[in-house]
Order: sequence, then structure tokens, then C-alpha cells
Amino acid sequence: MVVAEILTGIALVQKSVDFIKSNISTVQDISGIAKQIDGFFEGEAQMNKKSGTVGIKEQFGIESTASDFIDRKLLEEKRNELKQIINLRFGPTAWDQILAERANRINEAKEAVRLRKVEKRQQQKEIIDTLQTMGIIFCVLSVLIISIVLSLKAFAYDYKPNDYTRQ
Repeated sequence: MVVAEILTGIALVQKSVDFIKSNISTVQDISGIAKQIDGFFEGEAQMNKKSGTVGIKEQFGIESTASDFIDRKLLEEKRNELKQIINLRFGPTAWDQILAERANRINEAKEAVRLRKVEKRQQQKEIIDTLQTMGIIFCVLSVLIISIVLSLKAFAYDYKPNDYTRQ
């Protein structure tokens, strides 16, 4: 599974860099190649994914060490190549601005997820508090109703003395 993700990541990185190389001179602004830059980052993320399953070869580092090293070097080479292409076309700080914007958006997305989790926990707490309050009110009302019913029953008995005398 890891090999397939790495191969997919490498292919995506290669495709993105090739597309950007061939079309960099025709685009007017960075948004024209933004999808391919996102594809590069997606391929990089796929290459960085690790799987929980480890085979015998991976345990002893027989083949994976060399291929991992080569894959990392190829990725680094493509990243530098892409950085140079973007900086030459759009200015010396364009790549750094792209990375900063990407990091900013990732942080905003993480913060939004965190806020949704906090809000969801708050809603659950409110629901639990409401249910507890309703339970307490129900118990108090039940005790009151039972005590009223028993009191009425106890005091509602009308004593009638029996007349045992002869008339």
C-alpha cells in the first residue's frame, strides 16, 4: 500500500512539474498554474504518508532505505526545480509567498476543525446539562405528586363510628 501511494505521489509530482514547465511562459498570473502547484503538494503529501503495516524487508531496511532515499532526493530536486521556475517567472519571492499562503490556509483549516470540535463538545455539554436538569425536575415533581397523593389519601379517610348499641 505504501509503495502504491509513493508511486502515485511521484507520478503526480512529475506530472505537475512537467505541466508547469511547459506552460509557465503562457500564463499571465500564478492562478493559471495553481491547480498544478496544488497537485505537486498533494503528490508530496502522498509520498510522505507512512503506513502502519511493516513487512520483513522494511523491518530490516533491505530495500526501502535505498528507495526512500532516492525518492526523497527526487522530490527535493523537483521542488527546487519548481521553485526556480516559479521565482523566475513571477518574482524572487513568489515561491516563498506560495508556501506561506499554503501554511496559512492549512493552519486556518486546522483552527476551523478545532473550533468545530470545541463547539460540538459545548453543544453536547449543554444537552447533557439540559437532560440532567429535566431529570431533576422530573424527580422533584414525581416526589411532590406522590407525597400529595399519599397525603390526600391519608387525610381523605372519613371516620365513621359504628353504632354497636341496640336500638
